[in-house]
Amino acid sequence: MIPIDKLEALKVEFLELQSKVSDTALISDPRRYKELMRRYKELEAITDCYAEYNRSIQEMADAKGLLESESDPDMQAMAKTEIADLEKSLEDIELRLRDLLIPGDPNDEKNAIIEIRAGTGGEEAALFVADLYRMYNYYADMKGWKKQVIDTNETGLGGYKEVVMQLNGENVYGLMRFESGVHRVQRVPVTESSGRIHTSAVTVAVLPEAEDIDVEVNDNDLRIDVYRSSGNGGQSVNTTDSAVRITHIPTGLVVTCQDEKSQIKNKAKALKVLRSKLLDLEISRQEQEIASSRRAQVSTGDRSAKIRTYNFPQSRVTDHRINLTSYNLDGFLTGNIDEFIQSLRVAWRNEKVNE
Repeated sequence: MIPIDKLEALKVEFLELQSKVSDTALISDPRRYKELMRRYKELEAITDCYAEYNRSIQEMADAKGLLESESDPDMQAMAKTEIADLEKSLEDIELRLRDLLIPGDPNDEKNAIIEIRAGTGGEEAALFVADLYRMYNYYADMKGWKKQVIDTNETGLGGYKEVVMQLNGENVYGLMRFESGVHRVQRVPVTESSGRIHTSAVTVAVLPEAEDIDVEVNDNDLRIDVYRSSGNGGQSVNTTDSAVRITHIPTGLVVTCQDEKSQIKNKAKALKVLRSKLLDLEISRQEQEIASSRRAQVSTGDRSAKIRTYNFPQSRVTDHRINLTSYNLDGFLTGNIDEFIQSLRVAWRNEKVNE
């Protein structure tokens, strides 16, 4: 059943917000303005869908009235067809309404910073970091997102100890958030001469891009060190102290950036990652509180959990959170991951309904 009383109350709230968001005095308080605009957009979608629902209800009543009043067989047939179409339309509208009534996550609309790091497995894990980095690049291209490399640490065989990148676009964090966790790969490494299958691991962290109004960083809480960048290949080794390491003293978080030749640019990038890490800490704390009271299937707050296995001999990829398996590993690694991400989003929203 559709909660009509709740929808009417939300409609009243929406009308009240319309006058608030047009108040120019509100612009002087960016945090409050952003919160109100987010709520305004949520309510606008709900009230628009609710209006569509009411129109369909009225059209249904009109069609049923026509069916009862008409004796002409052709008109009755037309009314019956219209009623059947409206019943299907109403089912779809009700599903959308129920979906819209689930509280949204304000972070979903944010851009995202993706950290991919080699775990157990040495050089083989580093090579798989490169595979996942390419996979996310392909996926970003399919979505029309903009990409920016923040930091890389290459190895000798074409892999990476770590890659930090930023993706900008529509609903980036809302889609990419489900990639956080441990990705396990099973294959014969290029360095293995006997043909034995090895198991390696890569960790992925997806951070919502934090803005200044999301996280306040006190300069007195920061220790900033500069040093010469290092890495494989002469072009990535600078002769000046351009690399930057920032330590957030209260939390112990350490962020480095050496990808740019400019110390100023490296510092700006490192601060961006630090703010996002601090926001992610708060999100993780909230998720841990939820997980302590119930077993969440998709979003447990445990960033060290093994979420996915990539088995090369079987061309298989399995997501352990929702028991979803595909036998098109090659396609998956070229960015065709939307089936998994959308399935994870559905499971996550179902959890929200059950909360």
